[in-house]
Amino acid sequence: MNKIEVFEVSSSFEDLPVLDRVSLSAAENRLVSIIGPSGCGKSTLFNIISGLVKPDGGTIYIDGEDYTGKLGRVSYMHQKDLLLPWRTIIDNVCIPLVIQGKSIRDARQKAAPYFSVFGLDGFQDKYPSQLSGGMRQRAALLRAYMFKSDIMLLDEPFGGLDAITKRKMQEWLMGVIRAIRSTILFITHDIDEAIFLSDSIYILSDRPARVRRVFEVDIERPRDNATFTSPKFNHFKKEILEYL
Repeated sequence: MNKIEVFEVSSSFEDLPVLDRVSLSAAENRLVSIIGPSGCGKSTLFNIISGLVKPDGGTIYIDGEDYTGKLGRVSYMHQKDLLLPWRTIIDNVCIPLVIQGKSIRDARQKAAPYFSVFGLDGFQDKYPSQLSGGMRQRAALLRAYMFKSDIMLLDEPFGGLDAITKRKMQEWLMGVIRAIRSTILFITHDIDEAIFLSDSIYILSDRPARVRRVFEVDIERPRDNATFTSPKFNHFKKEILEYL
């Protein structure tokens, strides 16, 4: 059984069709990327999966249960880190736990062990302005993980970073994925990023978005810098480019 099953989801904004019977799935502990033209409805799809928006048609299944239009089942991280500048990093990370009813003391105790996993050890008492862009994104990802650890929706989380930092964050995320064992849906416009990180890649058409092709990325793990220049990597890149 798939962890997430999106079945024939359609959506429109006023009279503008956005999604047209989009179906996709993600098995447990897999990373699935979604690529498509700007404005084709990728973020709308995430809003539907998270329950923020109800689709015109179709169903969202999580662990086999209908979660269409229901909030609070998945975590959702946007491109901007959205950290509160007046809170320390640990208190930013703890926000989901406090909202769920934990005391700040209990929330800090639960979050503390994950700072080393997410490469943030020693930064608990820093403020967002004292961190680099990459470190803020790590904190934002940990905050999302604190909300729901088994399913995370990541909407271009590295899109605002410079090329060198972005590559380092991609390699870092590969290691974190092995440690946290989450199912991840990942929106990106970066083909290299999608191939490097993903188990599967869905290519969406222009609006109204339909699934044009699904690629199963059978490149061996663990992956590293050498992966980007391997023959299999370049084969996938060539095929994906033909659909965009």
